[in-house]
Amino acid sequence: MWKTEETEMLKKEKENAAGTQRQPGSMTTYSEAVEEFSKHTSEFLACIPLLIKAREAYQRAMAVSAEVRSMLDAGDGTLRTLMTQLEDAVAAHLGKIPSDKKKPESVKVESAPAKNETSDSSRSLQK
Repeated sequence: MWKTEETEMLKKEKENAAGTQRQPGSMTTYSEAVEEFSKHTSEFLACIPLLIKAREAYQRAMAVSAEVRSMLDAGDGTLRTLMTQLEDAVAAHLGKIPSDKKKPESVKVESAPAKNETSDSSRSLQK
């Protein structure tokens, strides 16, 4: 009977030893994961200023694009008016009646908001 108790104690000691051996391996894995997480987090945080600068450049480009589009639209209107006046002057010079036909309206193209653009987006990456 004593041998059975001894055998059981040895089994328990082996199980405890195996558990102890697993624990340092688990701690090593945990430590490696924490180190990797910290490294990647630091690298990502270092990129945030670049993301902010990119967002600001995007916003400037969109503002300038809208200004250029507005100037081009105004220029197109001026060109249409001048062309109408030129056509009327040529028609009058040739003795033709200036055309009373309605000139085609200019096509107004409105820019669609950028993909994933929301009213809160300008606040999302503020300094």
